Amino acid sequence: MALMNTSASSTRPSSSSAPALAVAAVAVTIVSWASAFPFIRIGLQGLSPLHLAAGRFATAALLAAAWLVYRRPRPPSPRDALRFAACGFFGIGIYNALLNTGEMTVAAGAASFIVNTLPLFTALLATFFLGERFNRWGWLGSIFSFAGIGVIASGQPGGLVPGAGASLILSAALCSAVFFVIQRRLIPVYGPLACAAYTLLAGALWLAPWLPGALGELSNASAGTMRAVVILGVFPAAIGYATWAYARGYFGAARAANFLYLTPAVATAMSIVLTGEQLRLSTVIGGLMVIAGVAYVAWRGRR
Repeated sequence: MALMNTSASSTRPSSSSAPALAVAAVAVTIVSWASAFPFIRIGLQGLSPLHLAAGRFATAALLAAAWLVYRRPRPPSPRDALRFAACGFFGIGIYNALLNTGEMTVAAGAASFIVNTLPLFTALLATFFLGERFNRWGWLGSIFSFAGIGVIASGQPGGLVPGAGASLILSAALCSAVFFVIQRRLIPVYGPLACAAYTLLAGALWLAPWLPGALGELSNASAGTMRAVVILGVFPAAIGYATWAYARGYFGAARAANFLYLTPAVATAMSIVLTGEQLRLSTVIGGLMVIAGVAYVAWRGRR
């Protein structure tokens, strides 16, 4: 799941080891989030999409709950609790249902490039709901990126026909953008780690109705499927958020976000190694278009 956030960051660490730790945090974040795409494909070999999501985030919620008990951050107000519930619904529940279902037919590498449109959706929603503004270069960059999505989808079953895998993954990116827009006003109040923990718990609760089915399927699943569920819950969902929070604190949100352009390339490479995925030319061309458009919007597209 490659996730970006341009909200206010925490205080920069001051120790002499901070630069090395920050670089390591970026590397762990990229690898963790990139690993989600091939391991979802592996997990889907033994679990249905919703059962995979439920098992994954039950694992992540256990880690989040342990952190909350240990650190005891400020509890959310009743109004903010509803906002965290919305974050869990859009950013975890619906996002993972759509992504997992889409990856049943779409290659993991292609999925990672499609999800990389998240910053564009976030910027567009912020334009309409948070009063931010796009200039003409921003709109042109967005159109170029979405054209890249069309190129990627042309090499996947069903293309961008509504209900096809690529369209579901594009809808997942939109849901994640809704989550980030909602979350933006929560992070300055509660901090990035607490926001991640509360969102993970909320997401796990939304997926709880499918947890019994997940446990039933896991009882007969292969070791590879069980390993995929644990890896998805521990690394992309839990550790990835924690290292991303540290990296944002050191580099600043905007600068740190630039590193995440590497995530689709790493996800594609991992998919080739882990799942034997064959890289399509349409994925390479469309992926480069998506990244170029997103980078251009970040550089010149907003005012």
